[in-house]
Amino acid sequence: MSLWKKLLWFAVAGLGTWAVAMLALSRSEHISALWIVTAGFCALSISYRFYSKWLATKVLLLNEQRATPALLQDDNKDYVPTNGWMVFGHHFAAIAGPGPLVGPVLAAQFGFLPGTLWILIGATLGGGVHDMIVLFASIRRGGKTLGQMVREEIGPGVGLLAMVSVLAIMIILLAVLALVVVQALAESPWGVFTIATTIPIALVMGIGLRTGKVSVMAVTIFGLLGLAFGVWGGQFLGHFPAIESWFRHDQKWLAWAIMIYGLAASILPVWMLLTPRDYLSTFLKLGTVALLAAAVMLINPTLQMPAITKFIDGSGLVFAGPVFPFVCITIACGAVSGFHSLIASGTTPKMITRESRIRSIGYGAMVTEMMVALMAMIAACVLQPGQYFAINTKGAPTEVVAKVSAAGFPVTEAEMQKLATNLGESTMFNRAGGAPTFAVGMASMFARVSTKPAALALWYHFAIMFEALFILTTIDAGTRVGRFLLQDFLGNLWRPLGNTRSWTANFFSSILLVAAWGWFLYEGVIDPLGGINSLWPLFGLANQLLSVVALCLGTTLLIKMRKSKYLFVTLVPLCFMCAVTFSAGYLKVFSPDPRLGFLSGAQSLLSQAAAVTDPVKAANLARQGTIWRFDAFVAVFFLVLVLLIVLGSARQWWQLLRGTKRVVLHESEFVPITPAQLAQF
Repeated sequence: MSLWKKLLWFAVAGLGTWAVAMLALSRSEHISALWIVTAGFCALSISYRFYSKWLATKVLLLNEQRATPALLQDDNKDYVPTNGWMVFGHHFAAIAGPGPLVGPVLAAQFGFLPGTLWILIGATLGGGVHDMIVLFASIRRGGKTLGQMVREEIGPGVGLLAMVSVLAIMIILLAVLALVVVQALAESPWGVFTIATTIPIALVMGIGLRTGKVSVMAVTIFGLLGLAFGVWGGQFLGHFPAIESWFRHDQKWLAWAIMIYGLAASILPVWMLLTPRDYLSTFLKLGTVALLAAAVMLINPTLQMPAITKFIDGSGLVFAGPVFPFVCITIACGAVSGFHSLIASGTTPKMITRESRIRSIGYGAMVTEMMVALMAMIAACVLQPGQYFAINTKGAPTEVVAKVSAAGFPVTEAEMQKLATNLGESTMFNRAGGAPTFAVGMASMFARVSTKPAALALWYHFAIMFEALFILTTIDAGTRVGRFLLQDFLGNLWRPLGNTRSWTANFFSSILLVAAWGWFLYEGVIDPLGGINSLWPLFGLANQLLSVVALCLGTTLLIKMRKSKYLFVTLVPLCFMCAVTFSAGYLKVFSPDPRLGFLSGAQSLLSQAAAVTDPVKAANLARQGTIWRFDAFVAVFFLVLVLLIVLGSARQWWQLLRGTKRVVLHESEFVPITPAQLAQF
């Protein structure tokens, strides 16, 4: 490296350090959101340029001459050699679900500093490593899933536990994701129109590419023009009531539609719908985030939220729980996400054509998602804190205003009504969940660069549609990956069901999986008080538990590859994630605070039900209490399974390091890539 390049990178490091110092040391005055953007870009640049390259060349030893599963097992359905940019688009679209948008918004109740620091550190030193090493392991093993690899590398007993836990967690994750999309799109013709438009566009793109007669550039231009039409044209549906009625649907209709879409995405060849649609969605995702970053730089908003609030003690208005471990659990996908390991060992390794792309896709997509999470943090923190807490606090408007103002963040009902009117909504009270808050923050920044009075409402509804599209692309890839996991499990019961080349086995497994998460989804739709909506607190916990399983696998592989001197790469994030997940799990189950602990919360609800005279309200409270007890059982079930996996892995590491167990690395045989394949891909 030349002297000038060294000086440049030292300058980037210095600028990033200065940005973090400004964020950390600021207490009394409001500071610019540009410092968060600066810290993010510097962390992304340095970590990708140096840390990911070191992982690729020194730790994993990526081999450009080694043929990948996509080339060796090309079946025109699951294993399909795909253009590198399209794989990146698919992978990023699949991993970037609600976590990087909703998680940082909810975590903003602690102040902007704790969440920002965890996103920067967690994504670069934990999440990027987690995603990259699982993707590498799957490609070296013929595209096998996480459960299969754990069974082969750690042991059959631990592997069976991993399969059961991963599959159960996957069903809950998909149901929760689908419910968020349904709630965002209900009675929203614009959002439904845009998302419906992307499906035929993706089919045309996939077929065009598959013929070999249309270039990636031409297909991309066609897709972008179609996407622009879908995004822009949806706002005019109100002028055509007959057409608008085609796209205005309730939650039940949308639930069935998403189930059918998930089934199609799981069964159809990956090149026909899944890859082109995710690739297309990535342009909207990255384009919107880039516009958000540009808006921050243009208008230079100040962060209204304090760096640290008094709610770090666990008394938060948005959700209960102390800053550690719940800032990590809440942010989830924005820093470290176990769901990523399912995509990295599901669809993505079956499409990559060269090992060198493991770095750009595995690590690169994760740090790109880090920037999305930082933008979400900014969107939440540029709002007036009183408005932020009023939007996310449950209760009657008068009670919410009194509670938020008493906490030191003054707000009035008139102020909230004016905000709702400007957004084109009837009310902004009781809009908890993070998604509406992100939309308000995003709209407020975009609207500042426009003089039109309706700009705020326009951008708000665009943001709601954008969030729904963001999450839906996780559902389609997740369903396909879930089908792989289910077939792994069913193959142990009857071998033909594990054959992914069999259309019958694929269809049967897809029906079972969609029926499983679809049942929870429909229960949440028809019974908003209970059902899957009550399982939302498990989302972050289950997601982080998956990352523990994936990091156990990564640590085992480094030992077997005789890379023990590099064990800190996976062992440090693994130990930290164990501390996070098991402490959070214990608090969620056994905390005496009824707002936090499942068991104490269930007891409180059942006591309220016994004291209520209204039989309908009493029945609803009793049902909610029963569901919270079920949540406690599910949480304990997941925690015990993952604890057994960690203990089984640690026992294996001890035996391998002492030399009392023979090292067997289940890598596929090396097959060199041909010159023709190298030139083509």
